[in-house]
Amino acid sequence: MYSPVSAEEAVKVIKSNNRVYIHAAAAAPQALIKAMANRHEELRNVEVCQLHTEGEAPYANPELKNSFHVNSFFIGKNVRHTIKAGNGSYTPVFLSELPLLFKRNIIDLDVALIQVSVPDRHGYCSLGVSVEATLAAIDNAKYVIAQVNKYMPRTHGAGIIHVSEIDVFVESNELLPSHNMPEPTEIENKIGDYVANLIEDRSTLQMGIGSIPNAVLTRLTNHKDLGLHTEMFSDGVIDLILKDVVNGNYKCINRGRALATFLIGSQKLYDYVDDNPFIEMRASNYVNDVSIIKQNPKMVAINSAIEVDVTGQVCADSIGPNMYSGVGGQMDFIRGASLSEGGKAIIALPSVTSKGISRIVPSLKPGAGVVTTRAHVHYVVTEYGVANLYGKTIKNRVKALVDIAHPDHRESIDKHYFELVRG
Repeated sequence: MYSPVSAEEAVKVIKSNNRVYIHAAAAAPQALIKAMANRHEELRNVEVCQLHTEGEAPYANPELKNSFHVNSFFIGKNVRHTIKAGNGSYTPVFLSELPLLFKRNIIDLDVALIQVSVPDRHGYCSLGVSVEATLAAIDNAKYVIAQVNKYMPRTHGAGIIHVSEIDVFVESNELLPSHNMPEPTEIENKIGDYVANLIEDRSTLQMGIGSIPNAVLTRLTNHKDLGLHTEMFSDGVIDLILKDVVNGNYKCINRGRALATFLIGSQKLYDYVDDNPFIEMRASNYVNDVSIIKQNPKMVAINSAIEVDVTGQVCADSIGPNMYSGVGGQMDFIRGASLSEGGKAIIALPSVTSKGISRIVPSLKPGAGVVTTRAHVHYVVTEYGVANLYGKTIKNRVKALVDIAHPDHRESIDKHYFELVRG
């Protein structure tokens, strides 16, 4: 029965030593999160499990470390400080496998905090802009609390649940967190040019949020019959869909639909996906499944990195031993694109950091994580060009990656790598 209560009343079910899952990305239920955090004085050792979430995360305040412990499957800005301070933990996992941790009871959940659209006349709600592992969390959790928000878009696909699957409802209407993209820099535009030139007509795209994916998308207006099969997308795809550049007509999976597992963007994006059958939202164990991804011909995966060594090893989750983000779906899509007929796996990044430090390096920093191995990478792109590493020897890889490093660093990278090899 749909009978809403206050957020304060709803979260009373959370007890000390419970494990709580929070709906991801822009779907994080802010009213429920704040109400839970406000109970910090009476709660102890509550483990809060989450992917990246937009909005506030008051439970991650180090002052509340006796009440809440963050277990993050992908570290976002709002919890990074508490992970660094040692008041939280990071669990490495492919996004494709996260639902399995719940389905197989490897991680048991006591409570799931979710956010949904208003129930329709048949009693069905939509998980809106984020499905990822939330369906599995709902099935696994002993108690499900839903924030019902009239501003949550009603999206099509697998993220539809009946009110009978929810234990308690809280009505709280608030705009979803908005993410507006800045204009790409000159360097990002150069990278966008190189990447766009690698994309053929009738390709299917995976790309994340950020200035480089945005720069790529602005350069695809003359392409034809592109598809979208990606863990997430933002505003940049809307114009391409409206211009029939992205139509999905040549995909083999979910043909004629744009497939994603979560969305982050501006209000324009949220309005566009509302009740739009072209946008199909599915769980991450489907969207990120390599065996499914690879069925799309000319699958193009575009991902970024913190640093890449000259043999092709990609660090994308840490700065040295310090965790920064997570494994996410990079390997899922890099592998899926690699196995696709005519597919391309691309790592795109500026040649240097904002402080001028080279991101093409002789060797990864001590303690750095290898998210994508040297055997998986096809293309690495910087503003200085494209290095095609597929089928290349280590010696040829070193030369190709040195050639696209910043000119100020090329000689020292080459020298230091061969000093390492010679011992």
